[in-house]
Amino acid sequence: MKQVKNNIRRVCIFLCILFVLLAVYGGYSITVNGNRWFSSGANTFVRSKKKDVIAGNILDRNGNFLAFNDVQTTAEGTKTTRLYHQDAAVRRAMVHVVGDREGNVNNGVESFMASSLYGFQMSLVERFSCFMRGVQRTGDNVHLTLDSRLCAMASGLFPQGKAGALVVMNYETGEMLAEISLPQYDPMNITWQAKSDPQKPFYNRAVQGLYAPGSTFKIITAASAFENYADAATRAWQCTGQLQVGDRFVTDAGTDLAAGKIVSHGQLTLQRAFQVSCNNTFAQIALSIGDQKLKKTAESFGFNDNFLFRDVVVENSAYPRENRTEREVAWTGVGQSTLTATPLHMCMVAAAVANDGVMMEPYTVMRTQAADGRQRTEAESRVYRTAMKPETAQVLKGYMRSVVQTGTGTAAQIAGVKVCGKTGSAEVDTQENTNAWFVGFLDEPAHPYAISVVVEDAGGGGSVAAPIARQVFQWMLNNGY
Repeated sequence: MKQVKNNIRRVCIFLCILFVLLAVYGGYSITVNGNRWFSSGANTFVRSKKKDVIAGNILDRNGNFLAFNDVQTTAEGTKTTRLYHQDAAVRRAMVHVVGDREGNVNNGVESFMASSLYGFQMSLVERFSCFMRGVQRTGDNVHLTLDSRLCAMASGLFPQGKAGALVVMNYETGEMLAEISLPQYDPMNITWQAKSDPQKPFYNRAVQGLYAPGSTFKIITAASAFENYADAATRAWQCTGQLQVGDRFVTDAGTDLAAGKIVSHGQLTLQRAFQVSCNNTFAQIALSIGDQKLKKTAESFGFNDNFLFRDVVVENSAYPRENRTEREVAWTGVGQSTLTATPLHMCMVAAAVANDGVMMEPYTVMRTQAADGRQRTEAESRVYRTAMKPETAQVLKGYMRSVVQTGTGTAAQIAGVKVCGKTGSAEVDTQENTNAWFVGFLDEPAHPYAISVVVEDAGGGGSVAAPIARQVFQWMLNNGY
């Protein structure tokens, strides 16, 4: 009998421990994933309650209304219509962040911040007060960190008909000032053409688009070289224009083996290789370091992590995990192979270089306010991770500055301003079909901004993406940023 009681006691203790663990995990999950669960289309409770609440407004950082309500009272009752910014260019530029009333955009503010917009953050006292006064509840207003003017201007810089994305963030705080995806659509006039467009205008490429980062990944390959070689800055590398790996070649821009045309850089340092974006050198570095060490560096920058940011839902960037051939490793060092990253993540990579190796968590919600103006929440900056040592970041900052001064990114130059960057031209299927990349930042204490630009099927990053970055930075400097 005593043994039975002891066994029952052990089982009870075990079940209590499981219950506590479940409660702790539940609390953690609600804290981390609460908005994701709440905004899910499967949440029928939220859908039913939305009918009883007037949605709060969505505003940009300057107080411009991006989403608001037109409430009309007639003899038949009250009719509320959800409206968006009066300027069609602004509506289109902001649609992937804000969303629309039909929920076509995944994780737009209209859906992801539903708990605030539809008054679920109100206290019981507030709800009871509305009930006693016989007034319909009004949700909280959501103020964003983004500048709708900047987003509209940047959208107009992309080549006609080209898809792509652009992100601007403050690398010291993590607040996002621009997040655009192209093609765009008008949330006030959603046509059947938009729904059937093969370029997928409802798809937010800034945070969902997984692209080969191309030569922008050389930032990470270079960081790995510094982590693994004491003489990385002085070591000499030899570029022949055609590095043979197995039965294939890693070639540099301009090389055409079939036509017998070979472009080589000869002997060069890591900084010079970074300036001219030498594929041969970075393929050799990847092979020399090895797949596991390069992956470790990439993961320190957030690759293979499960991004769970507060109010930005981002697809996870991937560094291939499986055992791979030397050819695959070589091309990974160049930023190709099956490597994938979002434009937002590559902006964070550039931002980490600017911020002494510290990568901040991106966020788009500045604050939420009750309908009567009382502040409900206010965002605070958070460190996401430390990607590299400060001394490594300082060296890479110099490398990225030289790219804009005398390398492949000269089209991003602004007179009297320290612009740093890295171009990329990522192959999609052939050398004629490439995505143009530019990531960079302003190395100016008063202007701590980083940028990422990708233009699909547009050619060279230096000729297409870099000029867009320059015009965005110039606009920001001209407009008080």
